[in-house]
Amino acid sequence: MKKRIQSESAPAPVGPYSQAISVNGFLYCSGQIAIDPKTNEVLRGSVTDQARLCMENVKAVLGAANLTFDNVVKTTIFLTNMEDFSLVNEVYASYFGEVAPARSTVAVSALPKGVDVEVEVIAHHN
Repeated sequence: MKKRIQSESAPAPVGPYSQAISVNGFLYCSGQIAIDPKTNEVLRGSVTDQARLCMENVKAVLGAANLTFDNVVKTTIFLTNMEDFSLVNEVYASYFGEVAPARSTVAVSALPKGVDVEVEVIAHHN
């Protein structure tokens, strides 16, 4: 049976979806963008700042399911400019240990709220 996961420390969904769904030992997290959960405002900073806030929002959702980045098995990063890859990659790498999850990075023409980066993850309850 699926269970909705909700964290007050991550932004509320901006549409008809859940922050995450837990089912069969996996946690499927919706993509997180650079929205400050305290103000519900979009961060209009650098792509580095946006990536960091995305990762902090992911961290909050994982925490609501009693998980950490060590439980993440797959990630997808969406970028509006692939030239930002190395900057986002540097921030992203700082959240994972020696065994990073599988990952895809996709260039897109636009993201919700006009942000530059979005991060989604799939985690496993070990």
